[in-house]
Amino acid sequence: MRQWRRNLAFWLGALLVGLVALAFAHLADLASATFRGVVAHSAWWPWLLCPLGFAGLVWLTQGALKNTRGSGIPQVIVALEQRSSRTRNALLSVRIAVGKLAMTLLALLVGASAGREGPTVHIGAALMYSLGRRLGLYDKRTVSGLIIAGGAAGIAAAFNTPLGGVVFAIEELSRTFEQRFSGLVLTAVLLGGMVTLGLMGSYSYFGRLSESMPLGPAWIAVVVCGVLGGLLGGLYCRLVLPTQRGPLGFISRWRGRWPIRFAAVCGLLLALLGLLSGQHVFGTGYAETRSILEGQPVVGQDFLLWKFIANVISFIAGIPGGLFSPSLTVGASLAPWLTPLIPGASLPAVALLGMSAYLAGVTRTPLTATVITVEMSHSPDMLIPILAATLLASGVSARLNPLPIYHALARQMQETLAPTKGS
Repeated sequence: MRQWRRNLAFWLGALLVGLVALAFAHLADLASATFRGVVAHSAWWPWLLCPLGFAGLVWLTQGALKNTRGSGIPQVIVALEQRSSRTRNALLSVRIAVGKLAMTLLALLVGASAGREGPTVHIGAALMYSLGRRLGLYDKRTVSGLIIAGGAAGIAAAFNTPLGGVVFAIEELSRTFEQRFSGLVLTAVLLGGMVTLGLMGSYSYFGRLSESMPLGPAWIAVVVCGVLGGLLGGLYCRLVLPTQRGPLGFISRWRGRWPIRFAAVCGLLLALLGLLSGQHVFGTGYAETRSILEGQPVVGQDFLLWKFIANVISFIAGIPGGLFSPSLTVGASLAPWLTPLIPGASLPAVALLGMSAYLAGVTRTPLTATVITVEMSHSPDMLIPILAATLLASGVSARLNPLPIYHALARQMQETLAPTKGS
């Protein structure tokens, strides 16, 4: 009977996560489109919506919804590493899952440069964990398997990348991965991806590009994107990770003392970046990335700088939101700079290299970045060059930040937790 309850938790939970992830994706697109429509009506709206929205989100997440802040992946890592069921309940309750969904949608509605993929991981893990508890599953190995499966199924459904979800489960959440449950975990991840496939059909997130990169001078792009992606990704981590030293330490102390005022200032800066970029820095950056991949960029070369800063500002403001999609946009923005300098390289191919390399530089998960990029673009012939770029980028980023960003944030979160006794 217990075996059936465990199987039911994994299978039913994966289907639930897939459905919620699809609904979340639709609502997130609607929220972003609503903000773009408001900005199209008047370019002055961001100067009101961004500061007030950021301040309001930080105010809303000061109390019971504190654990909805950020991308959500650090919360999942902490829940996996904690022995205290009280802590896991606080991080992965249904209330937190619903709050995470609502707060992320509000962040996109006020123009935050944020994504929904990290929040989807958090929501997926919370839903499967809560379902397991309702079915009376409390042993540590089963609980860990449910959390991992829920988070990975969220990635699979968010991007329609089942293999990416599997690799994410192994590469990012594998510290407590139990071999005896791997079959159930992987089945759950694939079920989550199949929900997207069944309801949305066979589609690629960025379309069927089918790009390739034959051996030759074009491979210079692999090295250049790997190095630049690693340097920029490592710089991003250095800027967003709290510290007590130098100018960044002053910013961290200011944020800690006056979080709502700090968030409002971040919102004003984002509005300024919107003005400088032609209103392109807001939201996930999907449209801008898609235009580069299609060879017809709607942004100039300066967009790389503005979007990078917008990502930093949105993250350090302390509002809910992920960094996957905005990171892909920053990486793709390398292509308009590099393609004219590299003989034989096409703009879409270099954009794919930049996307994957920068994402690997930020997250230090080269396999996940590789598989997700290949699946999202339907470009299997780019597998080897993309893998080479992500491995190089991850190595370069490690020189700047020894600890990957999600684990660094998880460690800081653990340090703030009050000691609790496990039940």
